[in-house]
Amino acid sequence: MSKPEDILKEYWGFSSFRPKQQEIVNSILYKNDTVALLPTGGGKSIAFQVPGLVFEGVCIVVSPLIALIEDQVSNLKDRGIKATQIPSGSSTDDIVRIFDNIKYGRYKFLYLSPERIQSKLIQEKLNELSISLIVIDEAHCISEWGHDFRPSYTKLNILRKLAPEAKIAALTATATTKVLTDIVSILELENPTILQESFYKENLSLNVIYTNDKLSKLHRIFQKNQAPSIVYVNSRKRTKELSKYLNQHGFKSGYYHGGLQINEKKEAFDSWMSEEKPIMVATNAFGMGIDKANVGLVVHYNIPASLENYVQEAGRAGRNKKQAFALMLTNDSDIQTSREILKRTLPSIQDLKEIHKKLYQHFQISLGESTLETYSFNILDFCNKYKFIPAKAFGAFQILNNYGIIEFNQGKRKTSTIQILISSSQLINYKETNHLRKKIIDVILRMYAGSFENDVKINEFEIAKNAKVTSFTVVEILEKLETDGIIKYQKANGDSEIIFLVPREDDKTINRISKNVTSFMKHRFQKIENMITYIETNKVCRSIQVLNYFGENHAEPCGHCDVCLNKRKAFKKDVSKNIVNLLNKNQPLSLKDISDQLQHTENDILIHLRKLIAEEIISITNTNTYFLN
Repeated sequence: MSKPEDILKEYWGFSSFRPKQQEIVNSILYKNDTVALLPTGGGKSIAFQVPGLVFEGVCIVVSPLIALIEDQVSNLKDRGIKATQIPSGSSTDDIVRIFDNIKYGRYKFLYLSPERIQSKLIQEKLNELSISLIVIDEAHCISEWGHDFRPSYTKLNILRKLAPEAKIAALTATATTKVLTDIVSILELENPTILQESFYKENLSLNVIYTNDKLSKLHRIFQKNQAPSIVYVNSRKRTKELSKYLNQHGFKSGYYHGGLQINEKKEAFDSWMSEEKPIMVATNAFGMGIDKANVGLVVHYNIPASLENYVQEAGRAGRNKKQAFALMLTNDSDIQTSREILKRTLPSIQDLKEIHKKLYQHFQISLGESTLETYSFNILDFCNKYKFIPAKAFGAFQILNNYGIIEFNQGKRKTSTIQILISSSQLINYKETNHLRKKIIDVILRMYAGSFENDVKINEFEIAKNAKVTSFTVVEILEKLETDGIIKYQKANGDSEIIFLVPREDDKTINRISKNVTSFMKHRFQKIENMITYIETNKVCRSIQVLNYFGENHAEPCGHCDVCLNKRKAFKKDVSKNIVNLLNKNQPLSLKDISDQLQHTENDILIHLRKLIAEEIISITNTNTYFLN
């Protein structure tokens, strides 16, 4: 058996684990069921990937987001580690081939969505594997009290039956006590080791700032701040608008959201990491894979959907242990808007029934009909056709996805592919007829092997860069090559994809889940109310509020949040007045007498006594007692 430290060094280049990582690794290697709550930036992935490499057999990783799965699989492959997934829309033959590759190709990691695991075929194929470890990532999704509840997570105890010898590791960055209890119960964990790191970050100052002019406030904030920063907003459109505003006022910023093309995301991310553009304006899609230690400031321009979201996003500041700030800009209008947005975007049961029925009608699927075909789907076209509010329809699609009625992949931008349809000699003759086509074809042949035999994935942006032309020119040439019968070209598109997972039964389908959906909606409203309570509670330290929410009930005031600083200012303002009132009623008093009666430390009182003496409001006797002039 390889040593975990050797694996860590070989594949990740680190000589030792972080303290909490080490505890998780040890617990898994000792073959304990393990629940690990490691806040953002704690290195959860390494904590299970290293044991997965130590053990013989395959590690099954359950993750809720396709993008997260693709990112982790890609990162492992880049390190020379065999990892794979089952892409959406895979046929039965595709799935059998993937499992054969895992079984005979000595793959170490298989990433699956929780919905995939409910498939009988997947369960049969999992039964054929030697499974060493089961990892439930983002385990808070298992509880309806979690901020990203996924009903399919509640059925993951099937993995215990499929691989009874394998131990389970459940990992999350944010979970309340109720959520932790649900994780242990629903996954049927056996005497689990529970490892929990405190949410308290001594170097991170949490602040809520009330302002009716957020733009001006943001401008002033960045006049004072030079550290790399993230500004979180609640819409894709606002990322671009706010970044433009900052750039117009002399600040270097980029923007990021889930709808950008892959090359646009990479460009925005790279320019932020290199600090060419040290400010990133982003939706909460910006978070996955961020490991930048010197982020000094996170600003929430809009109210997050939950305290869990807020803590995760704010926690991206100060990972280098230096002083950092999390600022939330808000006002009364914002608070009201947050409630209204949730009401507008969460569909009622009746809305859900109507949108569900129209979805089947849109693709001309009859009552009782079952289809596993993958449909390309434009949300705006659908909403315009049936007069639905897009935000509410999108909320309905997410609910239908979460409850296993459809598989909905929003804005899934497939990678473009090409296959050359003629022989190499014919291609040589053809490309000589046009200089630009020759240039593009030669670049493709250098960059992508196997294009004569199979479809190969291409990136038009990378081709353009190597050919020193625009990506628009590349697309134009490729389309011409397809028209001439030289290649088969399938261009990437930004439409969503939908797969219908159950036969059409209209209201009956929704009636079966209506009770659970109603409970889910109730919890969603409670989450935003908890967030608003945090914002409006200005008498209790911000850190104490956060820690209490996550079950840490013995915290001390942080001393540097807006609440603590305001208390300190109020103390400084009131204590001199209290000293004067006290001396007005008494004979000369000593420092100790004054401290005891006002219940403040002697050091604090002494500062104000000196100030009052300088202002000639009080005097001091030869015996070091104080009296009013």
